Amino acid sequence: MAVVIRMKRTGRRNRPCYRISVADSSFPRDGRTLETLGVYDPVSSVADLRLKLDVDRARHWVQRGALPSDTVRSIFKREGVYEGMPAPARRKRTGRNAKTAAKAKRTEEKTARAERKQARYEERVKAKREAAKAAAAAAEAEGSEE
Repeated sequence: MAVVIRMKRTGRRNRPCYRISVADSSFPRDGRTLETLGVYDPVSSVADLRLKLDVDRARHWVQRGALPSDTVRSIFKREGVYEGMPAPARRKRTGRNAKTAAKAKRTEEKTARAERKQARYEERVKAKREAAKAAAAAAEAEGSEE
């Protein structure tokens, strides 16, 4: 069971509010959670209400291997969750970068195949030219003997 710490969207349209929650990675974003660590309200007019976070519980989950999302990681850094701890682990993303890397690898393989094919073609052409030159030289030598 891979445990992640991510934000769960609440609030209304054009007025987002997020719960910072701990969940199994297979659960949906706004679905079931193991624990709620706090609330993040980015559009609140009162600065004290923008973020409420239980730092001790956040530290507890991070020490036990829960992987925070990029946004949650930056909030944790700002709030001092990582003080006295080793550098936080990063989630391995499988989105666009993995697809781009796979596509680049396929393109590289395709280019290499095309280059090998071109090299084989050039070798055949060169061999034909040499054979033609040899035949012409043999015919010329035969013609000068008579």
